[in-house]
Amino acid sequence: MSERVAGTVVFTLFLLLVLGLAIQGAFQTRASIAATYNREADMQRAQIDLEQMLRLQILEENSLRGFILTHDTFYSQEYAQASSLWAAKETDVRDALTKERLFAALGLLGQYDVVQNDWRREIAQPLFLHGGANIVSVDKKNKEFTDYQAMTAAGVEAAIAKTSALLLHSTQEQIDRSSYARTFWLLIFGLLAIFYNAYGSRLTRQLQEERTVTDALQQAFFSRFVPLPRCEVGATYLAASSRLRVGGDVYDVFRLPPNDALVMIADVSGKGIDAAVLTAFVRFTVRSIALRHPREPAKILDEFNEAFKQSVEDPSLFVTMLVGILDCSKASFVYASAGHDSAYVRRSSHVEPLPVTGPLLGVMDVAYASNTIQLNPGDTVVLATDGLTEARTRSGALLGEEGATRWIADAPAAAQALADALSAGVRKRSGNRPRDDLALLVVRYTGDDA
Repeated sequence: MSERVAGTVVFTLFLLLVLGLAIQGAFQTRASIAATYNREADMQRAQIDLEQMLRLQILEENSLRGFILTHDTFYSQEYAQASSLWAAKETDVRDALTKERLFAALGLLGQYDVVQNDWRREIAQPLFLHGGANIVSVDKKNKEFTDYQAMTAAGVEAAIAKTSALLLHSTQEQIDRSSYARTFWLLIFGLLAIFYNAYGSRLTRQLQEERTVTDALQQAFFSRFVPLPRCEVGATYLAASSRLRVGGDVYDVFRLPPNDALVMIADVSGKGIDAAVLTAFVRFTVRSIALRHPREPAKILDEFNEAFKQSVEDPSLFVTMLVGILDCSKASFVYASAGHDSAYVRRSSHVEPLPVTGPLLGVMDVAYASNTIQLNPGDTVVLATDGLTEARTRSGALLGEEGATRWIADAPAAAQALADALSAGVRKRSGNRPRDDLALLVVRYTGDDA
């Protein structure tokens, strides 16, 4: 009897030891996975901050151009604000790179910072103080700096993306090792192993739930177009991430009685589910405002700008947007553009960009203006997000506005075929790995009543 008792005690102690080791191993695995996820999140934030630095750099250059052309102090204030935000974002990116010990990327970021400060000291600041420059010469100098900055920024982005991929791979390996361990404990200690299997699979279920949410968002946010009289409508969406199929790009076509249609495309700063949820706010808020101002796209932007600033608390978020009212009976297109420069009208084989009529939304209080274009049968309005002009080759070469114009001119006439051709072109140019989301909305005026 004593031997049985001793055996039972020894076996019980052994099971307790196994249980203790299993619990300790589970908590270590959980902590390691959580730490890796946090590092991956830091890299994603650094990627977003780097993209915002590039946008702020463009805003600084545009502010300088605006000041040269108008000598309005509004542009000098806009330049100062953009420079301050750029410095803050640069600090955030630097901290993230330092934390991951990405020293090569830190070196490139340092070069980026030096070149940007050189541009401010040698070009921007003297012109804001003394003026007197020719806009063409300034644009030429800006391009010399911008090309080098784009190259260094691409190097930083590549380092961040590589680190994110390594972290994702490391996380997957840790999850796999955890699964193997759970199978082992199942053979030794069935109930205990089942418990840990349920615990360990929680992370996998969360990832699956995220994918399910993105699928639902994709179905909810993208328009199912009601046919427009005398028009063809085509659209497509190309996500930069294969894991998240939605982002901050959104388009919409909405009928306004009797013969008008709201045409909208927007790009929200940020990525992933947070940006996708914000696009829902953009889409339905613009629709609501359009019902009150059915023929005044500038007023739609004015009212949306106020609503955005009151509803979105993060001051770093902003939106580029083009809102147009298409009169299908009179073949006129009245639009207002808030910093959205990837918009074109194709007349036969000639393509013209649609000028921007105001700054980004969520940045400042300004009154937006409208432009009107008259459409002839066969004319096509092509609206895109910056995933078109910023489509890169593997070496980092941008397509740019000239390349986008050439692609549009050479694309098929039918609206959907044109949208599909541009999307296919971006995929091919980027090696099927685009760096930015792309939304395309194409409206072709046919003039036919059918």
